Amino acid sequence: MKANHLLSTLLAGALLSLAQTAMAQGEHKILVQANKPGATVQPTMYGIFFEDINFGADGGLYADLVENSSFEFPQHLMGWESFGSVEVMDEKPAYDRNPHYVALTDDGHLHKQTGIENRGHFGMGFKEGMEYNFTITARRHYSESPDARIRVELVGSDNEVINRKTITIASDEWKKYTATLKSNKTDQKGMLRIFLETPQGVDIDHVSLFPADNWNNLRADLVKDLADLHPGIFRFPGGCIVEGTDLASRYQWKNSVGPVENRPLNENRWNYTFPHRLYPNYYQSYGLGFYEFFLLSEKIGAEPLPVVSVGLACQFQNDDICAHVSPDELQPYIDDALDLIEFANGSTDTKWGKMRAEMGHPAPFNLKLIGVGNEQWGELYPVRLEKFIKAIRAKYPEIKIVGSSGPSPDDNDGKEFTYGWEQMRRLKADLVDEHFYRSPEWFLSQAGRYDNYSRKGPKVFAGEFACHISGSEDPAPAAEPMSKNTFNAALCEAAFMTGLERNADVVHMATYAPLFSHVDGWQWRPDLIWMDNLTTVRTPNYYVQQLYATNAG
Repeated sequence: MKANHLLSTLLAGALLSLAQTAMAQGEHKILVQANKPGATVQPTMYGIFFEDINFGADGGLYADLVENSSFEFPQHLMGWESFGSVEVMDEKPAYDRNPHYVALTDDGHLHKQTGIENRGHFGMGFKEGMEYNFTITARRHYSESPDARIRVELVGSDNEVINRKTITIASDEWKKYTATLKSNKTDQKGMLRIFLETPQGVDIDHVSLFPADNWNNLRADLVKDLADLHPGIFRFPGGCIVEGTDLASRYQWKNSVGPVENRPLNENRWNYTFPHRLYPNYYQSYGLGFYEFFLLSEKIGAEPLPVVSVGLACQFQNDDICAHVSPDELQPYIDDALDLIEFANGSTDTKWGKMRAEMGHPAPFNLKLIGVGNEQWGELYPVRLEKFIKAIRAKYPEIKIVGSSGPSPDDNDGKEFTYGWEQMRRLKADLVDEHFYRSPEWFLSQAGRYDNYSRKGPKVFAGEFACHISGSEDPAPAAEPMSKNTFNAALCEAAFMTGLERNADVVHMATYAPLFSHVDGWQWRPDLIWMDNLTTVRTPNYYVQQLYATNAG
């Protein structure tokens, strides 16, 4: 009912705005030619773009409530409070790529117990009546000692215990142990505590706590928000995340598959991008990785569009040529792209197809598209992209390749954008990604943007767009307090999107950005969907996207 009411309000607002404009400018006539239908709208026209910004993954879509679950943050106990005899160790670890663990070695006494507690990213949200699945990898700390015990507690924001379970650790070898704890109250800011109950110590690693209603370890309400958009395309994982602050911190898809416990931690390039919105605890656990991305695409009926690094670090932050891979040293990056296609589509007798099957999906994901690079520009990009295009088309000619036109159509008086498009035509890219973070006036003026685009050559992917009410032509105000989701912004986006649909013969895909934002952890706004630890809010911008996606053509 809320959705229908908001849609009605949105349409009423649009009609009122049009009526006011008509009265101000005189009488206008609208000619509807039902016998001359427009271009066919592609099934991929309206979609979603996920990037791990605003705590969109850990603390957001990825449903694990525990922060720093494997003790791999550079400050190994960041996110944890410890008391008693607690030590971080890495001797004979459970997981070779996440070697650190915590040893609880002395149970102390009644008034000084040994243990650790975790408050999650911004508190742990508990719902009354919901069960929470606790998992830990553990072993006895002392070889051949008697069995050890730990006590696991859900604790409310009032410091009262909601529920507790005792787990017996009965082996010197690393093993997984589980428990289910039911919450008897709703609390936005709860926490998890683990106490050592015996003199026999315990080593613990990879602590996780998931609500039982999760979908494939993703937050059920956020998955529903995505499904209700009926997206035709799903771009992942970025965005600037693909590039990294430097190449060492770029998103490497091979680190995001396989057992979650052994996926290595990566920094998040948004943790210190905006000085007044610093989050030193912002990392990527890769619990939401490429396998989960493909599964979610399948679940919500969207074509997956993975994006891989082209060997260029973020050009905004690295103007030194040495920060990038030289064209002669690109082969490992090209191999990553080819291997990703094999992971998605390869038979189970291939290396990466076999891994997909071992993870639980023997059938191919039927990948059709791949993006190479994000907001790359200038001469550094096409010389690298060309090598990817040749390699991908030689091995997988059926895969369509998405290139970039740079971060903005207006940079350097539009020269970078024009050059980018010229190069994409020369390289015969299948689609070209354009990005717009602009004012209401810009969006209203650009409804006819694609009316005169060439119908020959690459098609358009409006891969990132959002109306920013600050009115500045610089994307930087995204971090300013004045940039918010507003009805006016949504209406201006809706006006712009009439031009996308009218030119559906050249515009094949479009996605709003960013997708998610946590109310306690945002770096960039506006955003399509806001959340706290228990609930979500669909913005007016969300309903515009939904309106178009469910009424295309």
